[in-house]
Amino acid sequence: MANEPEPQGSALPPGAPAGPASGNAGAGTVGHANGGPAGAPGTTTTRTASTSPAASTAPAAPAPAGASGALPAGRTPAQVVRRHALRAAPGLATGRLAPVASGGLPTTSGDSTPDWLEPAMAANGIGSFDWDIRRDVLEGDQRACAILGLNKGGGGGRFDHTSGSFLALLHPEDAPVVRRRVERAVAELGQCGAYYRTVVPSGELRAVRFRGRVLADAFGRASRMVGFVWDATVELHKRDRADRMALLREERSRFIKEAARALSEAVTVTDVARVFTELPLPGLPPDGLVLAAQEAGRVRILGASGYQPHEMEAYDRSVLPPAHPAAEALRGRMPVFIASREEYRERYPEVWGSVSAMPRSAWAFLPLVASGRAIGVCLVSFDDDRELDADERTLLSTLGGLVAQSLARARLHDAEHELAAGLQRVMLPRTVPSVPGVTTAVRYLAAGSGLQIGGDWYDVVPLPGGHVGLVIGDVQGHDVHAAGIMGQLRIALRAYAAEGHPPAAVMARASRFLADLDTDHFATCTYAEVNVDYGVVYAVRAGHLDPVVRRADGSAAVQPVAGGLPLGIAPDEEYRVTRFSLDPGETVLLCTDGLVESRTMDLDTGMGRLCRSLSGEVHSHREAGGDPLEDLADRVASQAADAGEREDDIALLLLRWDGPAGGLAAQQLRRRIGQADLARIAEVRAELRDALRRWGVAELVDTAELLASELVTNAIRHTDRDAMFTARLYRDPDGEGGGARLRVEVEDESDLWPTRRTPGEQASSGRGLMLVEALADGWGVEPRGSGKRMWFELSAAPVAAESPNPGRG
Repeated sequence: MANEPEPQGSALPPGAPAGPASGNAGAGTVGHANGGPAGAPGTTTTRTASTSPAASTAPAAPAPAGASGALPAGRTPAQVVRRHALRAAPGLATGRLAPVASGGLPTTSGDSTPDWLEPAMAANGIGSFDWDIRRDVLEGDQRACAILGLNKGGGGGRFDHTSGSFLALLHPEDAPVVRRRVERAVAELGQCGAYYRTVVPSGELRAVRFRGRVLADAFGRASRMVGFVWDATVELHKRDRADRMALLREERSRFIKEAARALSEAVTVTDVARVFTELPLPGLPPDGLVLAAQEAGRVRILGASGYQPHEMEAYDRSVLPPAHPAAEALRGRMPVFIASREEYRERYPEVWGSVSAMPRSAWAFLPLVASGRAIGVCLVSFDDDRELDADERTLLSTLGGLVAQSLARARLHDAEHELAAGLQRVMLPRTVPSVPGVTTAVRYLAAGSGLQIGGDWYDVVPLPGGHVGLVIGDVQGHDVHAAGIMGQLRIALRAYAAEGHPPAAVMARASRFLADLDTDHFATCTYAEVNVDYGVVYAVRAGHLDPVVRRADGSAAVQPVAGGLPLGIAPDEEYRVTRFSLDPGETVLLCTDGLVESRTMDLDTGMGRLCRSLSGEVHSHREAGGDPLEDLADRVASQAADAGEREDDIALLLLRWDGPAGGLAAQQLRRRIGQADLARIAEVRAELRDALRRWGVAELVDTAELLASELVTNAIRHTDRDAMFTARLYRDPDGEGGGARLRVEVEDESDLWPTRRTPGEQASSGRGLMLVEALADGWGVEPRGSGKRMWFELSAAPVAAESPNPGRG
């Protein structure tokens, strides 16, 4: 508390005593002297001989020279100047100081305070003091004693007019400061001053301020300190209040910074509501907080604290009455402050009834204005009457502005996110179709930045013959344009595949379709057709990643697939098909590059990590009956970066071939063969061979392959439409080892029926139907609604019970 800057004095002359550790002059530890001159009637003087070491060891000064106006014998003019300086010192207050008979010290019996100074000091309650440094006697006038509570013999015996007893009256924190300043002033013959606290006999803590000046004797040694003392309690209280206000302003400034930081980090409207309802207002603790948005003329409560849910239900999604203070704040875009319940009742009687039951007594309605438009209102309420001052109103208004900007930004984010999520839901399949014989699982993870929408997609397409097509792709870009192109390309590719076109034709047509859109975008894609009858996969790749296969033993490896250019780059590109097979329980995975590649991870590292996450035992964490494939999909997706760090969106598709029921392949094969796709005939022959071996009638392979090739070739060459190939095996129901009958059908949409001819020896055609008639157990042509169906049948001999099945192995 003793914190006033210390004035500097002159240097102490060599050999001059340092003086005792004195109390602060003006500190009220003074003797009681009425304001008359020394020795005047009615003047009392209190003095105490000092017993301090400083007093006992200080050299004695010469005896006084007589009257104050005479020049003593042997005194120099400089000493006379010092005497006049003493006479004119500002410490000579309240008329005169009481004379102190001190051995060798010049007396002040003739000194007096100017007449004009006494009324000013009396009017301002300023007392004076005089400290005899040599004798360690501290004296003061009546006002100085009154300031310290010593005017009626107070002090409780603690004060004996010495500097030590004076310091004992001070606050323990202030006494050392006062001591150091006074000692320095005595040593330098300078000035000092400070605030300090003291406890008067009544127990009251007072604040006192003093200003003192050290005077030298005729020999240039510190002799006396004189000065002023006054009650600074009110002044100090003002300073304390100013300090408290400064601290409060600092806290509020820090609060605004922290609130701005927290609101800037709020992403969604829910985040803004949470931050607002948890804000601690410094010096202004609210009892209730409500954040509401204005939507289509109605108020929607976003968050509240200090209110019961039923109290907010009446206002949520309702139209505010025009006379409501919140409506007034929204209309005028100015805060509305209500200090008491009486003021609320007087200003808004129409709506007082709905508020009177709530335990609130003061309110502040803050409009939320962003871009010149009112988007909502904040309510800050208090249980007690509260008249907010200018600083508090400014704080709340500033807070309202921060909340408005954050809420506007969060609403825009939510709208964009909803738009992106809705667009992505439309572009991607709503559900994955269920296909007997296989189980699928899909995942889509949006990018962590921007609109969180991109060009990645997946699709599962049921194909003719009970087969299934798998599609995974990625359109260049991560914006709405890329998503729109992705949606068009997905639909086109799905249509091509559903028509029964082979994988190479599906990919080639999709590439031409994207090139015809003229969007300056390209896309990568992998399309795989899975024969669910016996687990054969026909895959084609257009600049995309290779599939990854998880084998039955739990291992996983990349399955190489012949690649081609991305879609849309070369419309006439021809894509090669890669064939591989799955055993029952094995899984094929297709994904986009966001899962395996980033700025911090190259493609090879990412593919290796993907294989490790796909391999190993799968532990199901789902409820009973859950499919382990979903757990495997979750495990693979968890390898992706967190949403905030994800640079690209991710599409993931897993298919597990469950195998035929009972361990036997489904005994039907259906394939569509394009009219211009002659290479497809060889693929159908290979599939028929595999199917017959799986069905256990390997002895029919050669004949069935030859006759099927003849029927398919005939349909392709002599019509201008596609052909549908179907092979079915019918078994004799009479027990194990019974016979079986194979029926092969080829359908086309041409009304031209085949004609059997008798070719010559040099003819290059015309023998197909002859072969069918010669080798088949039965054949024929049947009309359809549009087109015809040609068929043949072959019979398989019964198998002895003890003989091994030739179709197994």
